[in-house]
Amino acid sequence: MASSNDGRKLKVTLVKSGIGYSRRQKRTIEALGFKKLGQVRIMEDNPAIRGMISKVSHLLNVEEV
Repeated sequence: MASSNDGRKLKVTLVKSGIGYSRRQKRTIEALGFKKLGQVRIMEDNPAIRGMISKVSHLLNVEEV
């Protein structure tokens, strides 16, 4: 069974620091794989990633690739 977003990718950039935000948001940034400000990650587009991105969307820039 193929999903509707089969093979789609997201280009996610950390544009704002997690300093001053809750520990939970910092852990979400870490779980997404970010270590440095300005770091870019290419990720699979799936509901789990979309959910994490939505929780810290004010710290990220997201583009579909």
